[in-house]
Amino acid sequence: MAGGSFALPKPRPSGPPYFSRNQVANVLHQVAVLLELQGANVFRVRSYQNASRLLGSLSEDLGELVASGEIFNMKGIGKGLGSALTQAITEGRWPDDWIDLHTNTPPGLIEMLGIPGLGPKRIKLMADELGVDSVASLKEAALNNQIAPMKGFGAKSQQRMLDGIELLSRFRARRRLDIGLRYGEAFQRKIAAIDGVHRATLAGSARRRKDTIGDLDVVVAVDEADHETVANAILNLSGIADVKGAGDSKISLILDTTIFDESFTVGHIDPNVLDAIGGDDYEQLEAGGTIDAQVRLVPPHVEPFTLAYFTGSKEHNIAVRQRAIDRGLRLNEFGLIPETKAGDLKGMEAAVHSLGAADEAAIYAHLGLAYVPPELREDMGEVLAAETGSLPSLIETSHIKGSLHNHTTLSDGEASLELMADTARKMGWNWLGIADHSPTLKIANGASAEDLLEQGRTIQQYNAEWAEQGVDFRLFHGVESDILEGGKLDHPDDVLAELDYVVASVHAMTKWRGRDEHDNTEELLKVIDHPATTVLGHPTGRILQGREGYEVDLYAVLEHMAEHNEEGRLKAIELNASPYRLDLDWRLCKHAKGLGVPVAINPDAHSIRGLSDIAYGVMTARKGWIEPNDTLNALSGADLAKRLVR
Repeated sequence: MAGGSFALPKPRPSGPPYFSRNQVANVLHQVAVLLELQGANVFRVRSYQNASRLLGSLSEDLGELVASGEIFNMKGIGKGLGSALTQAITEGRWPDDWIDLHTNTPPGLIEMLGIPGLGPKRIKLMADELGVDSVASLKEAALNNQIAPMKGFGAKSQQRMLDGIELLSRFRARRRLDIGLRYGEAFQRKIAAIDGVHRATLAGSARRRKDTIGDLDVVVAVDEADHETVANAILNLSGIADVKGAGDSKISLILDTTIFDESFTVGHIDPNVLDAIGGDDYEQLEAGGTIDAQVRLVPPHVEPFTLAYFTGSKEHNIAVRQRAIDRGLRLNEFGLIPETKAGDLKGMEAAVHSLGAADEAAIYAHLGLAYVPPELREDMGEVLAAETGSLPSLIETSHIKGSLHNHTTLSDGEASLELMADTARKMGWNWLGIADHSPTLKIANGASAEDLLEQGRTIQQYNAEWAEQGVDFRLFHGVESDILEGGKLDHPDDVLAELDYVVASVHAMTKWRGRDEHDNTEELLKVIDHPATTVLGHPTGRILQGREGYEVDLYAVLEHMAEHNEEGRLKAIELNASPYRLDLDWRLCKHAKGLGVPVAINPDAHSIRGLSDIAYGVMTARKGWIEPNDTLNALSGADLAKRLVR
């Protein structure tokens, strides 16, 4: 339940069954936990735990089991619990003692349950002995070393709590792009499938492809006659942990992981990243996580304006709205309305006078602008570019022909060279770069020079076979080399000379984060000057919601790389497409583009599934104004081979 919503769901407005099976199972779990916090009888606690597990794995329809009375015949469901469930399902009322538990348990104790690894028994013990009643007071007690001396705790437990508090605060602030999109797209698909829905579109920061997402916004086009039916259908969708509010045009919800059709998993994470984001505790938070969502229900003719408004950003909206004002128009979520007709009218009353718009492009056209893709709507020059016809033709996933930074079982990948190549071919790529770790990175099982060169011979053999067979696919052989002291690379020059390319990356984060910007920048300039360096990998070392990057002047780094490129030496900057990194930041992508520094969009894949992370890199590249010609990824294998010649 860590990271989840500890509240009693509101009943569905459409009648019995008033609650879903998942909601009831979740509430039973909550009641068990709250009883433990109160020090209730262990057998009573266990009965609720067992009932929660039973209903959570139930294949039959809970509403039918209650309606038929079969609920009372189920093992582990006694008369009292069966009656409570019947009341909830058929009347939409939770039992009074369950309500009292949620109402009377101090909110701070419930908040503490979100800390990974911290259960109700320990929370109660600390509350009784130390008066700890919130996350804040727990942190204070731990910092004052009051927890370690307690029986059954110790210094390690105390530090683990502090780590858990920090992880929880990061987790609750915003969600990474990949996680937010998974929730948002699953929710959008369910809404779009409802009868009466013309369109359902994900808006907000998710549509703009920000690297992290706060909450979700979905704009739904629906006829007035179908409004109530569609609203009720949305409220009855699976995956809703709680309904925060349901008005005429806005529904506010909390979604949980039951919204996914398959079981939720975060997949393979390389050890270096997993350690930075919180390890197993992070996975525990995600497995029980939630995200807030707002649904806006509007008539189809209003929907383009609502979608544009709630896509944002705020700064972009202000810039476009000012352009409307300059033309005697009022732009808001309801329409684009001539001020002479709007007068004192507001909202939908004023919208009857709106200029027509079948889609967002028509709104921009009314204002003398080309359509601005959602990713660019950050007030970073896109309005002027839309006015002057100089918006970029943004890169798309279909432009990708391969990527350079990927790992195999030779270092810390979980797939073989052959499997990675086969997957890339099935994705429609015509080349793939393999860059396993170098020896210094012990945690990643970095490859020795001998093993690396042997891998190269295997790659040459495969390339020769494909060429003979007329297969339009090839492998490029590289290495992800640690950047060592003095800007050196982690293999002798004669070994590096045997490779097609080198991705030079910082992994010794403790050292690099402990130095100032000048020293780090100078070190990177030296490694860029090394003849073997082709790509600067994950340039700041940041892990989103895990750690800040090291201090570095990337403007100076990019300018130095530009000088090399002007003189014919390929020096590319990586846009690491792993959703845990998205490093280079999108703002600096635009600067690299302006300097003519090629961008290498790399998934940093450690599994075959990881190759598909290229999509997040493309999203970020688009946000950074990147076009196909700005990247190495859009080159054919033959053209890339020419570029890689030193």
